[in-house]
Amino acid sequence: MPWIYLAVCFAALIIIGLSFYAGRLLFLLKQQKERQNSVRSKRIYNISESVHVIAMAMEQQQCELSEGVIRIVNLLNALPIDPQPDFKNHLSTHSRAVRRNQRFCHLRRQKKRSLRRKSANKIPPVNK
Repeated sequence: MPWIYLAVCFAALIIIGLSFYAGRLLFLLKQQKERQNSVRSKRIYNISESVHVIAMAMEQQQCELSEGVIRIVNLLNALPIDPQPDFKNHLSTHSRAVRRNQRFCHLRRQKKRSLRRKSANKIPPVNK
């Protein structure tokens, strides 16, 4: 009979220990989510400030409109917002910026001579 009391006490100690461990893990998870949310909100704030600065520079003609649009589009694509807004349906400048960026990359690549293009496509050896 005394061994039953001992087994019950031992089981109760195990349950108390596991519940304490689970509570600690939940507390750590809550802290981690709070840190992630604060970092996320700081990133959103920094990106919105950058968009504002670029827009002001475009308005004051300190940078070209096409360059500013490309930069703003890339910043808006980097926003950590769920769900990600679909700028393609709302901004015609988004599609223009993407096409312009792709066109310039394509034109720069075409200007290279064929030998330089072949050497640019080679994968460099890994130095150890």
